[in-house]
Amino acid sequence: MNRWAYLSIAAGAALWGTIGLFVQELYSLGLTPLQVVALRVSCAVIFLLSYCLLVNRQWLRVRLKDSPLFIGTGIISIVFFNWCFFVAIQETSISVAAILLYTAPAFVLVLSRLIFKELLTARKLLSLTLTLFGCILVVELLPNGSITMTTLGVIAGIGSGLFYGLYSIFGKFALQKYNPMTVTVYTFLFAALFTLPVSQVWTWIGELNNIKLWVYAGSLGLFPTVLAFILYTKGLRHVEAGKASIIATLEPVVAAFIGMFFYYEILTLWQYIGVILVICSVIFVQNISMPKFQRKTKMDHSA
Repeated sequence: MNRWAYLSIAAGAALWGTIGLFVQELYSLGLTPLQVVALRVSCAVIFLLSYCLLVNRQWLRVRLKDSPLFIGTGIISIVFFNWCFFVAIQETSISVAAILLYTAPAFVLVLSRLIFKELLTARKLLSLTLTLFGCILVVELLPNGSITMTTLGVIAGIGSGLFYGLYSIFGKFALQKYNPMTVTVYTFLFAALFTLPVSQVWTWIGELNNIKLWVYAGSLGLFPTVLAFILYTKGLRHVEAGKASIIATLEPVVAAFIGMFFYYEILTLWQYIGVILVICSVIFVQNISMPKFQRKTKMDHSA
């Protein structure tokens, strides 16, 4: 059974790595990052609600007084994480954006120290150091002495890691009360309710008659969002969370290959070293930095 569980986790991580492919195609149709976020979370809500109605309707039951929890996970975390990540893809590349996203565990370390008073051990500090140095190499501050990509792209990439990391903080409280699927559904529901008016959907409603747009948007909401989460969670039932998270580092590798083969993105040797350092930092920090709820589930980028 474990073999299939490992494959399920790897498949989920690989699907997360395909996000950039659908985002770039939506950009080619003239959409902005905020519009892509609105489409992704809206499509995800439709798929998630349908799944819950078919499998277990109890997942849809929540208390109104707990709405602030989903404002945290859905708006403060998922909306801003997606927007920053999509801007980073637009301003840098799929590969660089995926690696900068993987600064999330480092942010969780710092935030957990500030909020939950968790100790910063030598191993955690080593992970933070590797993350920092790896990102410096990825954005080419070293050895060039200056960042070769746009400031907006770098800030957005690091911001995606911060807001994705915040999901761990808000989610810690939400998962004390609700099933992971319940948290996921209402996270994306609140995200959709926020992004649709903010993106001024009425100003680009005419673009929604493009069949290609719906194919890419539906694929973005289904494959690297809902399906990736279900596969990862299913595998996680039979595999230790630390091992699962290590397997999940397949995501930036897949993203890098997509960038190379579909969009001819090329990384330098120093950037590849930076990629390896960031992935190593994620491996080192497993089972010591994530709040306890993450030993049960992980949110997609999909998350």
